[in-house]
Amino acid sequence: MTSAHRTSYGAKGAPYARRSPATTVERARSAPFFFLLPAAVLFALFFALPIGYAVWLSLHKIEVKGLGLGSGARSEVWAGLANYADALTDSEFVGGALRVLGYGAIVIPVMLGLALVLALMLDSEKVRLAPFTRLAIFLPYAVPGVVAALLWGFLYLPDVSPFYFVLDRLGLPQPDLLDGGGLYAALSNIAVWGGTGFNMIVIYTSLQTIPAEVYEAAKLDGATPLQIALRIKIPMVAPSLVLTFFFSIIATLQVFSEPTTLKPLTNSVSTTWSPLMKVYQDAFGKGDIHTAAAGAVIIAVATLVLSFGFLRAAGSRSRQEEAR
Repeated sequence: MTSAHRTSYGAKGAPYARRSPATTVERARSAPFFFLLPAAVLFALFFALPIGYAVWLSLHKIEVKGLGLGSGARSEVWAGLANYADALTDSEFVGGALRVLGYGAIVIPVMLGLALVLALMLDSEKVRLAPFTRLAIFLPYAVPGVVAALLWGFLYLPDVSPFYFVLDRLGLPQPDLLDGGGLYAALSNIAVWGGTGFNMIVIYTSLQTIPAEVYEAAKLDGATPLQIALRIKIPMVAPSLVLTFFFSIIATLQVFSEPTTLKPLTNSVSTTWSPLMKVYQDAFGKGDIHTAAAGAVIIAVATLVLSFGFLRAAGSRSRQEEAR
């Protein structure tokens, strides 16, 4: 007598358990969460928890009771927003913020302008040795910021710089770029030299996605290469320009390594030249970790507000242009 259905057996003769369709669907739905679990754990341990701890520190302060020097003389108490008020009214913190804004007003337009021009030049049909040129422009970005600051720092020193030797031989003036207002030009040059290549690659990659038919139609209409660049290429890579501007804002507000590296070479760079340097000085120079945490939170919030405010403004403008 033959059975109506066959039963599948494993290697040891035990029948395989049949999975219901509901169980299969449930496992399929939960699979992505298992893949995301390692990233979520790392995010919580090394990003969310440190941020939460910094916020907690910023809301507390050390209170000294009595004149004793024992362990009971110092205690951590609730401070509320007192640390934030102290940071926002600190002349050194505010001065550092103003210096960074002036630094960014130089770096961002020059760097993004150069990146756009270089990307348009490399996208031209008449360009030669494009792969080598792209690599040469991008290579400074691969140099760590501290190494780049040291390299340019010694080139700025009159005693060891070959530039000053050439200027002296030619009888030309020799400005001290590490003194006074020249310091902004020196720091901006380091940032532009190191960041232009990355932004150029982002814009150039966006240019490569424009269909060739668009250029052919423009040429048939009699458009010149300059008109194609201004009226077709730049508008179509506007999202990439917004992205690079977004990254540049974040990098500018968090400038730290360049002025810190140049500090031993000149007296024009103080220990609180930028807001992050002020936070570092409070934490490791003065040992006031609570005030430093408040300053770090203020910098993070300012970066978030400026960055996403710019993205929101750019998004609303693009929607208005699409509506037209």
